[in-house]
Amino acid sequence: MFGAVMHAPGDVRVEEREDPKILHPTDAIIRLSAACVCGSDLWPYRGIEQINGPTPMGHEYVGIVEEVGGEVENIKPGQFVIGSFFASDNTCEVCRAGYQSSCVHRVIMGSIGTQAQLLRVPLADGTLVATPELPPADLIPSLLTASDVLGTGWFGAVAAQAGPGKTVAVVGDGAVGLLAVLAAKQLGAERIIAMSRHEPRQKLAREFGATDIVEERGDEGVARIKELTGGLGAHSVVEAVGTQESMMQAIRSASPGGHVGYVGVAHDVALPGDELFFSHVHLHGGPAPVRQYLPELIDLIWRREIDPGKVFDLTLPLEQAAEGYRAMDERRAIKTLLTF
Repeated sequence: MFGAVMHAPGDVRVEEREDPKILHPTDAIIRLSAACVCGSDLWPYRGIEQINGPTPMGHEYVGIVEEVGGEVENIKPGQFVIGSFFASDNTCEVCRAGYQSSCVHRVIMGSIGTQAQLLRVPLADGTLVATPELPPADLIPSLLTASDVLGTGWFGAVAAQAGPGKTVAVVGDGAVGLLAVLAAKQLGAERIIAMSRHEPRQKLAREFGATDIVEERGDEGVARIKELTGGLGAHSVVEAVGTQESMMQAIRSASPGGHVGYVGVAHDVALPGDELFFSHVHLHGGPAPVRQYLPELIDLIWRREIDPGKVFDLTLPLEQAAEGYRAMDERRAIKTLLTF
């Protein structure tokens, strides 16, 4: 099979990789229908995260089951399935509490690499969710978002306690931030403030439900949020970037007693204890337990109540994955869909 491999920062190649095999009786092999490039893939691409030699890339996936191990009971060959970027057994105490991304047996799908034609999925019964039938082609992009960016944006909004009567601010206008806007809208938020300087992303944020756009960043962005909220700040803030500036912007944009849901992969973030102590802001987040939300999200997509696939504004064949990375790195694309 062919798959995307990162050899060094800025160096992504599509090359032949060994076909996956069943290694454990709980595994499944799927043939991918589509893959994509994630904003978090840009951290190693930019050299901010180190890689040790050639590294298979990708952690988002949808496809058709080709083979299952002997202990797989619920997932069958021929089914179209979506799985989280963390494989989980979905039965341990942590999973039952709704935090499958911290499953005691979790496997990070990025360690396997999903930007490829075939994929081994560990813990298939706990990880994969099948659609009612094979989906029409136009639903596949939206179903793919459920594997990570939609589920992550949704968790960010839930962690921030977005809901009826709430004002929600979203820090970050990548795919996760934009889909956090969509999630806040679905959860019934009264007002949704998207923080973005980029016109195409602003337009999509409004399509997803944003009522206000704030272009300022840092302290100026915080001041603008306070101005829009009577000096208090937002009830709910989603942090979807993962930098020191974005985290402090999120915390300072929240009202006393407000909630910050942080889902940007944190890089060198340090919180000042005294400021946090006196802020009375709740913090909750981390790697999104996407598996918790998959059935609900798949149902919303299947019934065409939401169209999160709009975040894909560049579609390329797998063999052009390197261009997909470049386009996202240069902010010429929000998110790249890879086809086979």
